[in-house]
Amino acid sequence: MSTEPAAESSTVPTPPTAKQVPTERTHHGDTVTDPYAWLADPKDPEVIAYLEAENGYAQALTSGLGELRSAVFDEIKARTQETDLSVPVRKGSWWRYSRTVEGQQYAIHCRRLVRDGEVMPPMPEDGKPLDGEEVLLDGNELAEGKAFFSLGAFSVSPDGKLLAYSTDFSGDERYTLRVKDLATGETRPDEVPNTYYGCAWSLDGSALFYVTVDETWRPYRVWRHVVGTATAHDVVVFEESDEKFWLGVGTSRDEKWLMIHTSSKLTSEVWLLDAASPAGEFTVVAPRRHGVEYEVEVAGDRLLILHNDDGAENFELASAPLPGAGDEGAGAAWTPVIAHRPDVRLLSVDAFESYLLLHYRRDGLTGLSVLPPSGRGEERPITFPEPLYTVGPGANPEYSQERFRIGYNSMVTPSTVYDYDPVTGELTVLKQQPVLPSPSGAAFTADDYEQYREWAVAADGTRVPVSVVCRKGTPRDGSAPCLLYGYGSYEHSVDPGFSITRLSLLDRGFVFAIAHVRGGGELGRAWYDHGKMLEKKNTFSDFVACARHLVSAGWTSASRLVARGGSAGGLLMGAVANLAPSAFAGIVAQVPFVDALNSILDPSLPLTVTEWEEWGDPLHDPEVYAYMKSYTPYENVTAARYPAVFALTSLNDTRVLYHEPAKWIARLRAAAAGGPFLLKTEMEAGHGGRSGRYDAWQEEALVLAWIIATASAAG
Repeated sequence: MSTEPAAESSTVPTPPTAKQVPTERTHHGDTVTDPYAWLADPKDPEVIAYLEAENGYAQALTSGLGELRSAVFDEIKARTQETDLSVPVRKGSWWRYSRTVEGQQYAIHCRRLVRDGEVMPPMPEDGKPLDGEEVLLDGNELAEGKAFFSLGAFSVSPDGKLLAYSTDFSGDERYTLRVKDLATGETRPDEVPNTYYGCAWSLDGSALFYVTVDETWRPYRVWRHVVGTATAHDVVVFEESDEKFWLGVGTSRDEKWLMIHTSSKLTSEVWLLDAASPAGEFTVVAPRRHGVEYEVEVAGDRLLILHNDDGAENFELASAPLPGAGDEGAGAAWTPVIAHRPDVRLLSVDAFESYLLLHYRRDGLTGLSVLPPSGRGEERPITFPEPLYTVGPGANPEYSQERFRIGYNSMVTPSTVYDYDPVTGELTVLKQQPVLPSPSGAAFTADDYEQYREWAVAADGTRVPVSVVCRKGTPRDGSAPCLLYGYGSYEHSVDPGFSITRLSLLDRGFVFAIAHVRGGGELGRAWYDHGKMLEKKNTFSDFVACARHLVSAGWTSASRLVARGGSAGGLLMGAVANLAPSAFAGIVAQVPFVDALNSILDPSLPLTVTEWEEWGDPLHDPEVYAYMKSYTPYENVTAARYPAVFALTSLNDTRVLYHEPAKWIARLRAAAAGGPFLLKTEMEAGHGGRSGRYDAWQEEALVLAWIIATASAAG
């Protein structure tokens, strides 16, 4: 293996060559030789040397993009209001918000007392602090001297006196939990290492509940910590023994109930405890039944339960008594409130004293409706004029609030925060994301852009939605470059939304499109079900159909089309590279799940057992093994001519391990024609890449510069 990065010269740099060490894998009578399995050991100095050599090669091949990368970075920076603050949210006697400061990487989390008669505090136009501000936590101070920084928990006690927060300085998502005294500003001795995201306070702030993970990084235990005592005395209050289940802890909106939610990909269960009695026992709302998923919202003296029981594929809403209410309590039968509708996927319900807010998905778009607190009566949808948009509940922490926040954006409308009055139906804009002029002085105007919904036809005749945005006047003769994005797993929907960074593409004549492929949730639960397990290949063929539709409709041509996806969307990228390499000029695969079969075969790896209900269990089921082997990207590389590939990963990623793209790129380079094939590894980051906003912009500028150059090569 050559580990020396190529020197800059007029000659084409030579890529590093990974040595081949045959390693056999045998399952269900099938023996496979894996020549690059040795790359899975991050403690091997030769592995690190290889990754650094790949970084050197990627740097050499992208060095010519320096000027373009700088221009794109300057555009992102210029268009972003760097000193800014979020819309304050009222919680009790305080307004809470965060703000950013020009030149600083991370947010500053703040609060300010509510003053008499204030419906909203005055918002400084320059993004400066509110008068009377108290800083709760400054991410820049915590991150000083660190290459990476992430917050995992951030929760103020109900009495407003303490802040529980957790930090990760490597990207491996192992957080250290701490407690800060907000009166003195001092960090208390309470410190818990290796915790998971989130935490929850008892009502009096005397106890803090947190989550830890097992050896496979599965969150499986909830602990109770009494503030001011040694963590050695902490007590496990809940342990999830089923390896398919993950859990989390939180509180109800009114903070009167502690909630543990544990779930697999198919089944869920919720436990409740009176937050005024933190030493008590949690009570199950409904014991788990395989295939039944439910979520709970506390609504005053009852529970609202969103569930898919009795064939309610797209979920329905029911009510039940609170634990301890009457003779039946949490074991009472669920009373229907909103019946199942085959054309509407219910996503969530937010309960307030005077109304309910229903969040749902219909016809590929999200929506919101207001209902009486009983859930029965007139359902009033909140309507918007644009053909494509994304809308959802905002921060609404108080049960008795008279108005509620919602968030809205589209592919041409920046993120907008509204207050909605459920009595009058009035929407009030509180803030719209500022988009400042570009470095050339050109101002952003939404009317300069247009968005469309297209429909591709998949191989089996299924119509697949595609969201498209471009600058007005972009030609539709196949000459425009295009970036097509996709994901298609876990029922996660990639909804049409706004992006400042995307403007650098659109203003260079690009078309941007989102392929809403099966495996996502855009068209309801069935859309997800038909893109997973033994129907996973629909995700890949749908994406190829979307790419070919964009070409046939004149939006672009195959020689100017670049595909992009990350994580499970990176699996999609690897699969379509094998399935239809001639359909794309380039592929960007970020933290890509491209060695899926090997990973899902190994139950000792993070996430594997929990993933068997998403992909199938190839370890025990020969049919699943054969099916996954037929599509997993790493094992299906051929000698065909592939498009250029840019893979990005992080050494400390615990979700998709770095060696998956490393092995994939090594095999592409050894077996396939075409390319070039680039691998860039962040040596101090996790699944989300670099953590500081300026660092993230630099990384995005590099990716966008590569996309621009790759799509322009045929022009």
